Amino acid sequence: MRGNVIDLAVGVVIGGAFGKIVTSLVNDLLMPILGVLIGGINFSDLKYVITPASGDVAEVAFRYGAFIQSVVDFLIISFSIFMLVKLISSLKKKEVDPEAAPPAPRKEELLLTEIRDLLKEK
Repeated sequence: MRGNVIDLAVGVVIGGAFGKIVTSLVNDLLMPILGVLIGGINFSDLKYVITPASGDVAEVAFRYGAFIQSVVDFLIISFSIFMLVKLISSLKKKEVDPEAAPPAPRKEELLLTEIRDLLKEK
């Protein structure tokens, strides 16, 4: 039981670090390139303003550009985890099931075998 808890803790720590790496990859590398290819769009600036900022009140807006970045983040992380699990499962040796012993003969079969043997003797 203890080994499973430690494995889970290590997985959570590595997953958190991996998530940060993928977030940086998306925000700093992929989205700027994608924005240039689409026409110079900066995805982090895409938003629909509902109420503009006035005085001490902050702006209220739908930040759909940040949502698009999060979706790309999720897709990359999920694809990476899928490929990792697929790799691990292909490397794992498949356990060979020992051949099942034939079932013990039933009582009728034993009796028929005895009768056959007796008939052969006569």
